Amino acid sequence: MLPTRPASDPTLLYRLRDSLYAADLLTAALVELDFFTRLQEIGPTDPERLCQLLELAPRPADVAVTLFAALGLVARDGPALALTRTACDHLVRTSPFFLGPYYASFRSRPLVRSFAEVLRSGRPASWAASSTQQDWATAMLDPAFAAQFTGAMDSRGLYLGPAVADAVDLKERRALLDVAGGSGIYACCLADRYPNLRATVLERPPVDRVAADSIAARGFSTRVTVHAADMLTDPWPDGHDVHLFSNVLHDWDVPMVSRLLERSVAALPTGGLVIVHDAHLNAEKTGPLAVAEYSALLMHSTEGRCYGVSEMEQLLVKAGFEHVRMTPTAADRSVVAAVKR
Repeated sequence: MLPTRPASDPTLLYRLRDSLYAADLLTAALVELDFFTRLQEIGPTDPERLCQLLELAPRPADVAVTLFAALGLVARDGPALALTRTACDHLVRTSPFFLGPYYASFRSRPLVRSFAEVLRSGRPASWAASSTQQDWATAMLDPAFAAQFTGAMDSRGLYLGPAVADAVDLKERRALLDVAGGSGIYACCLADRYPNLRATVLERPPVDRVAADSIAARGFSTRVTVHAADMLTDPWPDGHDVHLFSNVLHDWDVPMVSRLLERSVAALPTGGLVIVHDAHLNAEKTGPLAVAEYSALLMHSTEGRCYGVSEMEQLLVKAGFEHVRMTPTAADRSVVAAVKR
């Protein structure tokens, strides 16, 4: 059984957790890279040239610029990036109001040093800046870490899952494949909302066992099953007319997102539905601030980031989907849905 929905709104609590890394990213850019002084010296420029001149990797640079735009520190004029008045006054070394020394007092924080390396290399760091030196994807192969992390995402999904069910119409659908579905919380929420729907959670070991136990504990085993497989390398089970990616694509860079969407379109029937549930940036990638802050966390510890709705639409259309539509859900999340051409 799923619990009844809470009477209160926990969005602020989600934002506090998801924004934890944003200040460290800003500090690293200011103190370790002198990002804002160098951008002022360069003048308005496009992201590609900025990466070349500052020796930054494209993916983390994109996340940093998006965060700074959402904070009102960088302005976008078409492809060109330039500093705002606030950044010129307070983040440029030659300004009498320069706040660099204030931020430099946190220079020794492990996350600040870690972000400086990620910005330069593009490679994700260890999850939560732990001493194991394992990135998130590798750490998920450890049963203890996988159980802990899956449980954390399950607690988040108890609130977000019903909102996903509210945002989509699956009355005419019969079978859903929850790709990398974790504990199966989203599959259970959708099955609970739509009695006509059966669901399969695709998860690799050891998370598949965590999912099966969680689904059984909620009483959904007769309608929600688990298929043990690696979404990247193994065949996907057929017979589904809906695919769900819930908080999955944000763990991967564009080439892998494209590959996953191509695998989805290959496995779906014509007219099949794909649902991407995630924290999405606006089309201009200037916010919302809460999503830009969350993207800093993802960029640091995974191979991904948050995507803008226009980026996601382009990726879906390129893969073979059409009729793309975005619907807000809860806690700064949304669903982007499309059908196979």
